[in-house]
Amino acid sequence: MKEDALDQARPIVFVVDDEPAICLSLKRLVRSVGLEAETFTSAREFLRSKRPDGPACLVLDVRLPDLSGLDLQQELLDANVDLPVIFITGHGDIPMSVRAMKAGAVEFLTKPFRDQDLVDAVQHGIEKHKAARQQRAELAELRALYDSLTPREREVLPLVTAGLLNKQIAAELCASEKTIKVHRGQVMHKLRAESLAQLVRIAEKLGLSYSKS
Repeated sequence: MKEDALDQARPIVFVVDDEPAICLSLKRLVRSVGLEAETFTSAREFLRSKRPDGPACLVLDVRLPDLSGLDLQQELLDANVDLPVIFITGHGDIPMSVRAMKAGAVEFLTKPFRDQDLVDAVQHGIEKHKAARQQRAELAELRALYDSLTPREREVLPLVTAGLLNKQIAAELCASEKTIKVHRGQVMHKLRAESLAQLVRIAEKLGLSYSKS
């Protein structure tokens, strides 16, 4: 799947801050660099919202009235929501920033911060999200191709990528060398691999490996 087909939607920045003036200011800043922005005054409001499917990032205040920014970050992680987070706070401390960064935050900015620092963090977050979306799409496509293999072809694949010759695979699977050659060709064709090296990379991405019992 091509990246431009994945990310035709305009990148969006979600801003969660309980101060309306800050939400408005950040919304204007984000839009000034050509990005869309949606603002929320609480974590719960953000969680209830229907978010568009496209490249995005989350600018998140640490201290919120219902659920803290750090707790929202954890909820997103627990729900397998891959959304880059940029924390902003007027009351930050080192343990707080360490917790945020260990959980995968892109940046931890203390108010007042330079507009350019936030813009840089947002652009980095969006690029990170684009790359993750592209990787997921490629893996989903590979899994679909793998699902098209017959049970026998799935047995042949890890043996081929382990570097075994056709006659060795034939002995392993109690089949004729000619039959294995056909299966090998079908595996290459169905997985769209043009070389053994490419087939090995595909198998690695699919988490397939050969271990002799």
